Amino acid sequence: MSPTLADMNQRWRTTDPLGEALYFLRMSGTFYCRCEFSEPWGLSLPELPGTLMFHVVTTGRCWLEVEGLEPCLLQPGDLALMPHGAGHTMASEPGRPGPGLFDLPREELSERYEVLRQDGGGATMTMLCGAVEFDHPTARHLVSMLPGVVCVDAAAAPQAEWIRSTLRLIAAEASELRPGGETIVTRLADVLVIQAIRSWIEHDPAARYGWLGALRDPQIGRAITLMHREPAHDWTVALLASEVAMSRSAFAARFTDLVGEPPMQYLARWRMYLAATWLREEDAALGELALRLGYQSEAAFSRAFKRFFRVSPGAVRRGERAPAGMAEASAVVSHPGG
Repeated sequence: MSPTLADMNQRWRTTDPLGEALYFLRMSGTFYCRCEFSEPWGLSLPELPGTLMFHVVTTGRCWLEVEGLEPCLLQPGDLALMPHGAGHTMASEPGRPGPGLFDLPREELSERYEVLRQDGGGATMTMLCGAVEFDHPTARHLVSMLPGVVCVDAAAAPQAEWIRSTLRLIAAEASELRPGGETIVTRLADVLVIQAIRSWIEHDPAARYGWLGALRDPQIGRAITLMHREPAHDWTVALLASEVAMSRSAFAARFTDLVGEPPMQYLARWRMYLAATWLREEDAALGELALRLGYQSEAAFSRAFKRFFRVSPGAVRRGERAPAGMAEASAVVSHPGG
């Protein structure tokens, strides 16, 4: 019997753990805007927790300033990501103040797409900006590994011509928004964001360690993928070792060395991360969540959750308190044995 497309996709995801993590980088748009500014100009963007903000310069140049970092010059084709939604300033020159994002007059072209303008009378600059969210817990986990700012120099990137071609399409669509143009612009922008994340993973030494580094390991990466896909399964160190064709002792040692914690501790942390995410976003009963995470009863799940987060799942669902240990749940040791 010939394999189906679903079978082939599943097999690909199984053999490429890092690719599977990238596969889950599906974005839901918070907003997109096209900026049409002429010098001198400045723009102050507020902190937007839980979102990834990005800027793609299409013509002209601008300076990106983030507190604690050196100003960064962005030129046509350059991409800048703010993976954790940190507040920052964009300006025609370093140190120039500007109005807040929501203080500028805007032309709303749709619910999710608008145009901002500042006319200083000088040289012009245009860029596409956006703030997006990631729905899947694996995607959020991956984004949490990124540094505060990721800049991709289009001229130096191996995919420079592809990036430039994509930007030309974005600029053409954005200059005269025709029917369907918003969809094209936002989809192309999403692709550029994923490309920027992939470029950082491929070239930054920091991506070779911790969780991202472990995903690159053929056997440990597959074990992590199995735990992510089937958190309710009755996993043991011996069973995971068998699944990836390693001895129990060798698997446990390598997993701990690469990830920074033992396999079962990682699994418990991942289950709690999923639990906190689902509690905030779903209406499923606690008993159902318990089963989806491998707990035999609602009581057992609630005890584990409270032990980890120091707050009950019911309180989190009701919005009374945020999980005190959410950062711990999503954290991955950045260096082996750290």
